[in-house]
Amino acid sequence: MLTLTENASTVVKGIAEQIPEANGLRITAGDTQPPSFDVAPAANAEPGDAVVEQEGATVYLDGGAADVLDDKVLDASVDQEGRVEFALAPQD
Repeated sequence: MLTLTENASTVVKGIAEQIPEANGLRITAGDTQPPSFDVAPAANAEPGDAVVEQEGATVYLDGGAADVLDDKVLDASVDQEGRVEFALAPQD
């Protein structure tokens, strides 16, 4: 299952706190190769979503994203302009 770094957990919680109707982020996989991902604030899981809860952060993964990200670690950072960047790495 996807895991989150401490930075990613902090960023996900921060985004959810800034958007009143959001409880976390939802990651969906595109149909491209290699896969691309869309990340958006979400209030709840959609039917069939996997739910990752870690350090108070919630991430919903659609079926395609859950399959591709099963052995990955999600990291996040915020640049000086406030833009969020996500990065994936293999789990150890």
